[in-house]
Amino acid sequence: MSKLLEKFSRKLWSNPQQQQEFISALTDPQPLHPCILWLKKGASLSPFAPLSPLPWQLPFIDRLGLNERPGKHPLHQQGAYYCLDFSSVFAASVLTNIDHEPKIVIDLCAAPGGKSILAWKILQPNLLLSNEVIGKRVGLLIDNLRRCRIHPVKVFSADTKVLADNVPLWADVVLVDAPCTGQSLLAKGGKAPGCFHPVSIKHNVKRQKRILGNAAQLVAPGGYLVYMTCAFSKAENESVCAWLTRRFPQFVPQAVPLLKDFQSHLTDMPCYRMWPQSRLGAGAFTAIFQSGQDRLSRHPDPGAWLEQGCRWDSERDLR
Repeated sequence: MSKLLEKFSRKLWSNPQQQQEFISALTDPQPLHPCILWLKKGASLSPFAPLSPLPWQLPFIDRLGLNERPGKHPLHQQGAYYCLDFSSVFAASVLTNIDHEPKIVIDLCAAPGGKSILAWKILQPNLLLSNEVIGKRVGLLIDNLRRCRIHPVKVFSADTKVLADNVPLWADVVLVDAPCTGQSLLAKGGKAPGCFHPVSIKHNVKRQKRILGNAAQLVAPGGYLVYMTCAFSKAENESVCAWLTRRFPQFVPQAVPLLKDFQSHLTDMPCYRMWPQSRLGAGAFTAIFQSGQDRLSRHPDPGAWLEQGCRWDSERDLR
């Protein structure tokens, strides 16, 4: 993999020092600070001493010391907070750009649930739809949403094309945390076989465009489409975003002032990167688009289809 990684790094930076810093972050990964998203926090509830927040950090997020193990604390099982990578917080921060209270939010690739919970916390929608097409991952998604008492939310396990056919032009916000080569897993000390191979990247790009194309059909006029990955390749990120604007020209990329210091150097389009060598998180890419279409009446409520396809409904379980 070393030769592939070296070749890959040269596509990202011309500066040899930047190339080496990136390579070192993946081949010699260092511990990352635990991060928690508070869902209920009283004045004296937290047993942790958080690090000083960064300027863009969301107010309900704490980044903890390296010795902390928040997943082992009883408060975790009680649903007081959700543990996640700081990169996920970074990626979801683009949601703070949304200038109105959304009624409907759809998370198309939702398991294990972190982005759904972040979207629910940031946007407080009237309804959250969390979809996970891989059946064996749905149980974990439901468990996390139930433990954190996320409400109102409906869980689905449908192909994105099925959703595009049944609930078109319906959502105010659609999130696509796209399946990718998973290159950032290496920064956590994990494995991602073949993640730098051109064939693997090409395969994922094809899948990402398919999902994103279906996602675009779900967005109501004037609504938002968010695209995120945990990959580093330009092909899976900036190039996919450029494809979206060509294929669906009504979607206009939005600058996110909160993340201006993270602007990708690989494009002039507003796209934002957290690189693993920053040691803030394993790494992420994020961008947000708004449909420039005039706000028309929303597509009729697909109530019957929602009830038929729903795998779990917080209205039935948590009330």
